[in-house]
Amino acid sequence: MRLLFLFLLTPISLFAQHLPMPAVLPLREQAEVIDRVLLDRFETVVPMLMRREGIDLWVIVAREYNEDPVIETMLPATWLAARRRTILVFYDRGEAVVERLAVARYAVGDAFPAAWNPEEEPDQWKRLAALIAERNPQKIAVNRSSTFAHADGMTDTEFDALTAALPAGLRGRIVSAENLAVGWLETRTPQEMQLYPMIVRIAHAIIAEGLSEEAIQPGVTTTEDLEWWFRERIRSLGLITWFHPSVSVQRADAADSRSDFSTRPGEMTILTGDLVHIDFGITYLRLNTDTQQHAYILKPGETEAPAGLRAALAAGG
Repeated sequence: MRLLFLFLLTPISLFAQHLPMPAVLPLREQAEVIDRVLLDRFETVVPMLMRREGIDLWVIVAREYNEDPVIETMLPATWLAARRRTILVFYDRGEAVVERLAVARYAVGDAFPAAWNPEEEPDQWKRLAALIAERNPQKIAVNRSSTFAHADGMTDTEFDALTAALPAGLRGRIVSAENLAVGWLETRTPQEMQLYPMIVRIAHAIIAEGLSEEAIQPGVTTTEDLEWWFRERIRSLGLITWFHPSVSVQRADAADSRSDFSTRPGEMTILTGDLVHIDFGITYLRLNTDTQQHAYILKPGETEAPAGLRAALAAGG
């Protein structure tokens, strides 16, 4: 391969080569891993966060087609979205595991048993209010935040319906679940940290393929061609990306190579002597990667990148 990899912020250069591609699990096995990890998170992360924040009851509400960013990460693998109105309740009785309930037409996987029977109580909000009143929490946390979008998933419609259903004495106990929501999303468990290095290796293996002659023909391949090559390669592995890959070029003889992302030229044909930059990420087992990497395209007769470029990389490392 004639492309020379320059790993960002690493004072090492080596010829492009295939990196071993870890196996990607079939979808059914992926679902089993996702649900196993999710149950562990409910049993460890949620109690830790609720006790850290002094919250004894957390209510998460989402309607079909309008997902709360938090509830998206709490649904079982076979649920691709909320169903009708899905309400999840966590209540801390001070026991090892926090109580979990689904105030919904169905149990939500194995983690949330159904706590509402529409035949007995047609009004879903009344049933939720009754469950809350029975537990008499000191703080009722909901996903409302003026600071973090990920913690602001409860719509005004749902919030108004909740407050209208609650007894007057409980309405004043509603607080923001901002720190719970952010904490839930940012916390990685030991199980997840066992998985993550493998997911990163998959991402790097895809990048290695894309920054090689398998995907780039200098003078022909454009930056947009390469972006879509990465999208197709990700899809061929049964994976998805959480953002469109970004490929750009820095060229020594360009009039101004300092342009920022908002002003840099659009689609460019990749040439020998170019420094190619990619911003790339995949989603696998509900975990995301985010990698930026450079590759220098060797000119005819070159066996390594220019000394100045290697020196810059060494200084950055």
